[in-house]
Amino acid sequence: MEKRTHTIHTATVNNNCPECFSTEGLEITFTQEEIETKLYSKASKEVESSLICNKCGQQIFPVSWTEDIERVYNYNRKLAKPKSSSFKLKPLAYLLILVDTAIIAFLIYYFNNN
Repeated sequence: MEKRTHTIHTATVNNNCPECFSTEGLEITFTQEEIETKLYSKASKEVESSLICNKCGQQIFPVSWTEDIERVYNYNRKLAKPKSSSFKLKPLAYLLILVDTAIIAFLIYYFNNN
């Protein structure tokens, strides 16, 4: 089982950084985790986000957000379209289903004729 993290949406924010007060360099990133095995892949329902100031290198946590940052965050959250969290079977799973179906059909045919 392999877990991957995909970036769904990234946006540059022109608000002031609460740490260094720079007006440029804030970046919001939305990510989603996906579990992938040999038989299927499935994306999680949860979307994680982070706000980082590229000027001072600090991650800005929601506790220190201003109303303007929160407004821009909510707007960009709506733009971030997560992957569907449904099951996606891989070709190996389809092959196993086909082989199992053929074996069951053969056994039913064999026992009905004897």
